[in-house]
Amino acid sequence: MRALFIGLIFLRYGLDALALDSLRRPSLRLLSRIISTGRRLHAPRGERLRQALEHLGPVFVKFGQMLSTRRDLLPPDVADELAKLQDRVPPFPGEESMKLVEKALGKPIAAIFKQFDTEPVASASIAQVHFAVLHDGREVAVKVLRPRMLRVIDDDLALMRKLAGWVEFLWADGRRLKPRLVVAEFDKYLHDELDLVREAANAAQLRRNMKNLDLVLVPEMIWDYCTATVMVMERMKGVPISHLARLRDAGVDIKKLARDGVTIFFTQVFRDGFFHADMHPGNIQVSLAPETFGRYIALDFGIIGTLTEVDKEYLSQNFIAFFRRDYKRVAELHIESGWVPPNTRVDELEGAVRTVCEPYFDRPLKDLSLGLVLLRLFQISRRFNVEIQPQLVLLQKTLLNVEGLGRQLDPDLDLWSTAKPFLERWMNEQVGWRGLLERLKQEAPRYAKLLPELPRLVHQNLERGDVGLRRDLAAILKEQRKTNRTMTAALWVGMGFVMGLLVAQLLLKLHLAGMI
Repeated sequence: MRALFIGLIFLRYGLDALALDSLRRPSLRLLSRIISTGRRLHAPRGERLRQALEHLGPVFVKFGQMLSTRRDLLPPDVADELAKLQDRVPPFPGEESMKLVEKALGKPIAAIFKQFDTEPVASASIAQVHFAVLHDGREVAVKVLRPRMLRVIDDDLALMRKLAGWVEFLWADGRRLKPRLVVAEFDKYLHDELDLVREAANAAQLRRNMKNLDLVLVPEMIWDYCTATVMVMERMKGVPISHLARLRDAGVDIKKLARDGVTIFFTQVFRDGFFHADMHPGNIQVSLAPETFGRYIALDFGIIGTLTEVDKEYLSQNFIAFFRRDYKRVAELHIESGWVPPNTRVDELEGAVRTVCEPYFDRPLKDLSLGLVLLRLFQISRRFNVEIQPQLVLLQKTLLNVEGLGRQLDPDLDLWSTAKPFLERWMNEQVGWRGLLERLKQEAPRYAKLLPELPRLVHQNLERGDVGLRRDLAAILKEQRKTNRTMTAALWVGMGFVMGLLVAQLLLKLHLAGMI
């Protein structure tokens, strides 16, 4: 029945014709014109796709949201329309939430909470949130996973895999775009969101990382009440960052807030390699409490991005090269990293990157669209066969979120000049004395373990080396003896030959003198 429903939605919004139109086979295009006869499909293709995904439900909405970040795969009009997708999901009854909490925690609600608000304060496709009070007086927020979500998600993912297989088989660009890998990436991303213990662990790690920055607050997890389907955390009180008038009236420095957002993002990415990857305004509030006035409050940690040390160093070098307008270095970095084929001409790639980036420098954020810059870079990526790295997709999405947030807070913010000093300082710390001392400090426990064992290891190594050395010396001596015998024999033969010549010459002279 689900497959039939999806098929009817495809027909209603003309997605069948949309798919066939994109194929290069003339027979399929003719079929598209035939099946489109009599249907009114005047709305743009991106709008029709967005409406179809909204009708298909939460799983398809989230898939569309993820696809909207893959501008390397989608035409610009489709990606822009998918970015409008919202999780408009009505809440499920509060009484059912209470039953789910009791089942997950194994206790009656009254034994866990002094007070539990049955009316949810937030509702999304995966979970909804209720406020509550523990018996010790702490105010908490309780996140409850929607019932029967796993079965729905697995059924829809199975259909998506089949659709991806058909796209890969029928579409000329199907193999290049790797639709089955995209679905597999979405599968992992969605199942990660379904595990609330994982989300709680993400929040705890982010809280530790941000502890000394004094710019952002992360709620504390109440681990005694965290399971795969229920998560209980400290209740955060703040004003949504989108309520600018209220923040101004409270005396918040909006321009500083914009700069702090950039600092938080680059700190998480380049210092920690662990960043909040869902930084849209719905997940961010601002504290008005006297002791934490003006700080960000981060919420919803289901989507977290991670980067390796190699990723961080490579990205930082790219950013710094961009900020210095060293486009040749950008091109060289792409080739060195293997993102583009090794036979790519550096000067051609350098010229293409310069063409994209140069018009946007020295502009305020109100005149700068990182989305447009990224779009142009993705167009170049197709031309030069650049491989878009999966671990950087979330970074791109978050960078677009930061851009949107910065534009909302301070349209005159210069993102480049704000980020450049941070990145240069970070690079100096990585390659300078501070970086060396920090790495030595990190390796100290390993050195502490090895140092007491060092004399024994050296002795064992020398013993093994001594046996090998004796064996090698014996072989060398054997060869040397053979060489010596050969050289001695050759020397005696040579001496005998010379003596023979001398004796013959002496006898000849004696004969000529008549003495013989």
